[in-house]
Amino acid sequence: MLEPIGVRPEDESVYRELLSRPEASQRDLAAALSRGTAEVGSSLTRLEELGLVHRLPGQPARMRAARPDVAVDALVDRRREELARTQLAARTLLAEMPAEERYRPEEIVEVLVGRAAIAARFEQLLSTTRHELMVIDRPPYVADPRRSDNSVRRLLRAKVRVRGIYAPEALELPGALEEVQDAAGVGEQSRVHTGLRMKLAIGDRRLAILPVGAQSADAAVCIRPSTLLDALVQLFELLWAQATPIVAPAQDGGFSDRQLAALLASGAKDDVVARRLGTSTRTLSRRIAELMDHLHVRTRFQAGVQAVRLGWLDSSVHDGEGPDDRLVDR
Repeated sequence: MLEPIGVRPEDESVYRELLSRPEASQRDLAAALSRGTAEVGSSLTRLEELGLVHRLPGQPARMRAARPDVAVDALVDRRREELARTQLAARTLLAEMPAEERYRPEEIVEVLVGRAAIAARFEQLLSTTRHELMVIDRPPYVADPRRSDNSVRRLLRAKVRVRGIYAPEALELPGALEEVQDAAGVGEQSRVHTGLRMKLAIGDRRLAILPVGAQSADAAVCIRPSTLLDALVQLFELLWAQATPIVAPAQDGGFSDRQLAALLASGAKDDVVARRLGTSTRTLSRRIAELMDHLHVRTRFQAGVQAVRLGWLDSSVHDGEGPDDRLVDR
């Protein structure tokens, strides 16, 4: 189990035995494992170097195993840092390739055919992203949304910057708006744009996945460092500047006018907004009418736009006071 983080199988068996036999001596461990004392001693030395065991004072020498949750997490972080350095070093090797080989079309653009191939490459992009993930999200989907959401949460826990621009139709799927708002609550920077005609994922500004057709998920292209990739990054930044922030729900379960305006600005349909607020569409209609009166606008989308102008939807603020901070009736 621990081999991926640099622990040999024979060393892991010693570590496991020591977990169940605290303060065992080298001789005790050798007898329990039916192995030579010198062989067990070598395993203990390697385990000590990895921080998985430590020596206790006194004679004869005895060892104590470190807590797995602490020690293994430290080894995982160390291995992650080593892999990141290896990735950076690998990029410097590109300079050793002839220019005509570095910039061959097939080295810059790779065509993926089939949903399985696209889903696998998307999961690979998520698992190798270390600094920043940029996503333009709209249906249809090739990967399991729950698995992708879990991968994004893992990135957020690792302090990776995650930015997502969502099409309104992406938020209309059951549970989608809740998931996006919850992700915003734990660090994802989420916005909605009503004019998206494409999907896109960019990891660390070094790899992009772009579906070939807006309504089809059967083919996509992978784009590596090039002016084409730079153009996609710039396109994302332009759309990001135009998009409306998605506000996370209040911690107490209530919703202020600020958050209601954010839902309207997302372009979500009434039933989606009402479901998210936990209220009826009739009560929602009344609250929207009150909000539009406060903002002196005629349409719901204008209410969202006016909220942006007022600074209600600042992505750095998840909730706050508007002119009327009453909770939605439940």
